[in-house]
Amino acid sequence: MIIPSSHKVKEGELEGKVILVTGANRGFGLAMTMDLSKAGATVIMLGRDLGSLEYAYDAVVDKGFQEPTLYPLDIEGATPENYQSLQDDIFNQFEKLDGLIHNAAILGTMMPVDQHDIKLWYSTLQINLNGPFMLTQFLIPLLNKSDDARILFLSAEQGREAKAYWGAYGVSKFAVEGFAKTLSEELEKTNIRVNTLDPGVMRTEMRRAAYPAEDTTKNPSPESKSPAIVYLMLPVSSKYNGKQLALTD
Repeated sequence: MIIPSSHKVKEGELEGKVILVTGANRGFGLAMTMDLSKAGATVIMLGRDLGSLEYAYDAVVDKGFQEPTLYPLDIEGATPENYQSLQDDIFNQFEKLDGLIHNAAILGTMMPVDQHDIKLWYSTLQINLNGPFMLTQFLIPLLNKSDDARILFLSAEQGREAKAYWGAYGVSKFAVEGFAKTLSEELEKTNIRVNTLDPGVMRTEMRRAAYPAEDTTKNPSPESKSPAIVYLMLPVSSKYNGKQLALTD
């Protein structure tokens, strides 16, 4: 299902909302954090690099947007105890969570399955799939405390149509699509809506790594597509549940 990228972000339209974004310190994660904060949401910026999180925090605050909260956490090595601490910290500070956006992911390596590095396979699946599973499991109780909550998984075309040599990344995105659909069915009678989103081509580091010969200067910027994330957190988007969404370029 195609949705437009042309939402006009209005200050205050997400006031009072608390939204956690993984990989919020750079690229599309930072762009959506800026727009969510501009709309008045308090963004919990989760990432493994405290230095770049602090840089991103400063960028948001310097614009005069809603002040975010930093939460350094390495998804690859995080344990259930780490996620329990996160749940406790969010509850103690906010008592609820209105949005969970799974943006963090790694490309891994592009090569045939029979040549794929086994440790890198496990690492990619841990960051792209297992970590989001544990994070979601521990945060559902907080999302249930919201009147209108969202879980949004960032996906990709490689998770909807098999492509050779995309290895663990492609497999992880297929799994995320299945996980999100299962979750949407289980939470159908709650106030939580679950969807996946393929944002399409963007000018990001991951895109450059995947297509090194491509002239990425011609690709849309993350900032041109991030307003759609605000739209998907608004009450008007509650009509979407269990959908494979995609953005127009």
